Amino acid sequence: MQQPKDPRKTILIFSAAALIFMMVMNLFVMPMITQPTTVTYNEFLTMVEEGKVSRVALDGTGTAIEFLATDDKGRKMVCTTGAMNDPDLVQTLQQAKTADGEPVDFYKEPLTQQSSMLSFLLSWILPIGLMVGAGFLLMRMMQKKMGGNAMSFGKSNAKVYVQAQTGITFADVAGQDEAKEALAEIVDFLHSPDKYRSVGAVMPKGALLVGPPGTGKTLLAKAVAGEAGVPFFSIAGSEFVEMFVGMGAARVRDLFKQANEKAPCIVFIDEIDTIGKSRDGAGAMGGNDEREQTLNQLLTEMDGFDGSRGVIILAATNRPETLDKALLRPGRFDRRIPVELPDLEGREAILKVHARKIMLDEKVDLLAIARATSGTSGAELANIINEAALRAVKCNRRIVNQSDLEEAVEVIIAGYQRKGKVISPKEKQIVAYHEIGHALVAARQSHSAPVAKITIVPRTSGALGYTMQVPEEETNLLTREEAFNKIVTYTGGRAAEELIFGTFTSGASNDIEQATRLARGMVTRLGMSEEFDMMALETMTNQYLGGDASLTCSADTAARIDAEVLSLIKKAHQKASDILQKDQDLLHRLAAFLLERETITGEEFMEIVRQSDGEA
Repeated sequence: MQQPKDPRKTILIFSAAALIFMMVMNLFVMPMITQPTTVTYNEFLTMVEEGKVSRVALDGTGTAIEFLATDDKGRKMVCTTGAMNDPDLVQTLQQAKTADGEPVDFYKEPLTQQSSMLSFLLSWILPIGLMVGAGFLLMRMMQKKMGGNAMSFGKSNAKVYVQAQTGITFADVAGQDEAKEALAEIVDFLHSPDKYRSVGAVMPKGALLVGPPGTGKTLLAKAVAGEAGVPFFSIAGSEFVEMFVGMGAARVRDLFKQANEKAPCIVFIDEIDTIGKSRDGAGAMGGNDEREQTLNQLLTEMDGFDGSRGVIILAATNRPETLDKALLRPGRFDRRIPVELPDLEGREAILKVHARKIMLDEKVDLLAIARATSGTSGAELANIINEAALRAVKCNRRIVNQSDLEEAVEVIIAGYQRKGKVISPKEKQIVAYHEIGHALVAARQSHSAPVAKITIVPRTSGALGYTMQVPEEETNLLTREEAFNKIVTYTGGRAAEELIFGTFTSGASNDIEQATRLARGMVTRLGMSEEFDMMALETMTNQYLGGDASLTCSADTAARIDAEVLSLIKKAHQKASDILQKDQDLLHRLAAFLLERETITGEEFMEIVRQSDGEA
């Protein structure tokens, strides 16, 4: 691929060329326009007799004589002398000869008349020309950087792809079967529009892809174009918004003009919430809202073009709740296609798609990796495969094995290992009891996911250790017992510290956050509180971007909610303490084993637990 030229390099080359040009002018041209050398009249006559003078002229005022002479080294020079009342001068010049035997030329015009014109060109015209040329070059460079000349500000700058360039089809998109099924109808319409026209059916003008980041919304849009074999226009919502008022609306007009010319085609607007946010009247105080003008133009264009021509508008967003209602009404984006996080089967399919690009060991179990990555997106799963391949290269292997994939999962979840971090033996012991506390509490409870791994190796995320639990099967519902047992497991680490060391540390900060968030959700949103029953006490916003929640109750009710959440956490904390108190000997045994090994598997952990139960 051809690399773009660096503008700074072009400027340096231009500056160097101008400097060299000026040096050449100073060396060869400027000496010709230097001031004449003044000599006496006697010297002038002597030089004429010696044949050193070739041209003589008056300076125009009649008070001086200018002549072109040759010095002893053979260099030409312009000299001047005062005009004397010498009646024999003309006869002397007629009889004189140059060193080459040629007659001496003499005039009434000054010799410096021609040099003065050259001086004017070099002193005024040349510097001005250089400045104008440099300004023109810089303007051209700025225009290219801004995307063209001044007449192209209203262009949409949409990237156009065709099937031969992308080569992406539905086979390259895994884990989104429902979304592909919804989009297959659009592909069929683009292939066979007459079949729909004969019935009188009109294909929806727009479809909105909604889901969390990294789930493959853009990939799905490209796959639709690849399946249909039609041109694909791709543009981000932020590219419509410009610093110049009205440019966003102009770009919308140009985009739809290009789409109509290329019909049938697909237009994909990524992150449409950039320009499609709800109009709340904030710009009604006399201001000129460029984003709102762009949205109005988009609404007008979607109403104005004929959907039967085969122009399909696809858009993607992870903030659907912020979109303007007019944008979602029938006739515009009247289809909403969810692109959610993949389930267990979908994660395995995505891993298989990305694993085709690497050398994979035959014994690799991708289903086990899929179980360990619940809640991850397609982009994160692709990153896991790439991290595993990088680890194999680091270990001087050409084939990726199961350990590479398992370590890649841990890298995505907790970061890289910090083997060089120095931890004192006392702190290491506290971390070991903390993690064993989590694992042992989880193992002694029903409705808890089995422990898969325990480690006290520090990670770059800041964790000094962690306990990994992997559910045996995918679940979509959360019971009250399962939610409460999760809180109990979160409090197990702090309970172990209190039991063994009689104190507690800051290591449980993340556990406290997780337990508090889950307990509050049980009370305010999930209806799992005895006091508030099925009453909704908070609303969820930005569900695809972390799920911010806001209370919808009075201050008195909020205080009661806090009391209920505290009661749940205290109850869970007490249950964890009771479990560990009962299994204190097993806690010591497991912690010693973890301190020795630093990392143990779930099978090793459960083997020690079963041995302890058999001895009891």
